[in-house]
Order: sequence, then structure tokens, then C-alpha cells
Amino acid sequence: MSKKPDSQLQNLFAAHHSNDWQEKLVQVAYRFNREYQRETFELPAEVQAMPIFREWIGGSFSSRIASPFWEVAKPQKNQHCIDIGCGISFLIYPWRDWQAFFYGQEISNVARDTLNSRGPQLNSKLFKGVELGAAHQLNYSPEQFDLAIATGFSCYFPLEYWNAVLAEVKRVLKPGGHFVFDVLNPEQPLAEDWAVLETYLGAEVFLESLAKWEKTIKAAGAKIVTHKSGELFELYKVRF
Repeated sequence: MSKKPDSQLQNLFAAHHSNDWQEKLVQVAYRFNREYQRETFELPAEVQAMPIFREWIGGSFSSRIASPFWEVAKPQKNQHCIDIGCGISFLIYPWRDWQAFFYGQEISNVARDTLNSRGPQLNSKLFKGVELGAAHQLNYSPEQFDLAIATGFSCYFPLEYWNAVLAEVKRVLKPGGHFVFDVLNPEQPLAEDWAVLETYLGAEVFLESLAKWEKTIKAAGAKIVTHKSGELFELYKVRF
């Protein structure tokens, strides 16, 4: 595979109104496509010497920093839930136990194709498919969902972008529905090293203060219902 994002990714986001957003979307999609396809990342020796890199390459780090969204908003039976930036969520989290309907949207075409191929085999009733697209342009109808989830990607985009995401999530949520998402806490000891690693893996990280995030949430007309701290990320449950 080329070491630069291919034309398919460039074309996917070409219509987005901000050139800066388009560039970020392509970078993040390409970074995760490479990881899902288990490609080798060529990093400088000083980055490979970092303890956080050794944990990442060993496969133990992802589970440490993953945000357990279900601890603050467990999907309920027969709820319609959208997982934005879902990755391969339906394959690794207990959606069958929750008996909630799963809809996804993802910028990685590799993750999208994997889920759309394997999801129906796992549970064709609950799995409702994954759309290819960005978080600020959801391919779903107004007031369609009881719960929206977005973990693991907010840190790759500026707060200006997240303003658009919050507005779009508000559009697709039913009245009284909840939105659960995580943000990087720059005060955590691992934050700067993780940001360096991710930048070398191909996706620049924005280190925004929690105060700025909470101001952004309030400006979007959302109220924080629950807030849970993790080793690297802060998990928020909000209602519009």
C-alpha cells in the first residue's frame, strides 16, 4: 500500500466545505486503515524507544485507554444506537447481550467493509449496517436514535470541527436521547507521549483543556449528565 492516502480517501472527503477538515479526515482514515490492515509503521528510533510505543506495539495499550461507554450509558433492549467512528465495535463489544440495534458511521473504509461483511453473520437482526462518512455529516434521519456514541477520535480534530459534530448529533437524536463521547485530558501523565506517538503514526493530536471542551459542550446547548475519568480520556454523557 502507498505511504500516502490513496485517491479513494481523497475523493471521499473532497466535498467537505473546509479544506482543513478534509485534510484531517483523510489523515485519520489513512492512519486507521493502515492499522486495521496490520501494516508496519516505520517510526524513528527515539519514538520506538518510548515505553508507550512498546505497549502499543505489544497490543496491550488499546484496551487500557479504551473508553467503556456502556458504564455511563448502557445500550438498552430495542434502543436504536448510532456508533460514530465505530471501528469494529459491533464485533468486540456485547451488542448481542444488550439487544440494542446497532448503526455505525466510519471514515475508515477498511473498518466499514469489515463490519458490513461480518456484522450480519454475528447478528442480522441487531446489526443495521455501517455508513462511510464523517462525524459532522451523518447519513441518517432526524430524531432516529435513542443513543449516540463517539469514542476514540475527538482528539484528532479542532474544537471548531466538534461544534459541527455536536450539532449533527443533536439532529439525529430523539428528544431526551443521550450522547456519549470521550475527549483527551491533556493533564494526564500519558497525554503528551501519546500525542507524540499518534502524530508519528500519521494523525496529529489536539491537546485542548477540559475547560474548553466543557465550554464547547455548553455552547452547543448540551448539558453534562455524567462525567467519568479514565487513564487518558474523559468520558462525557450529555443531553440536548
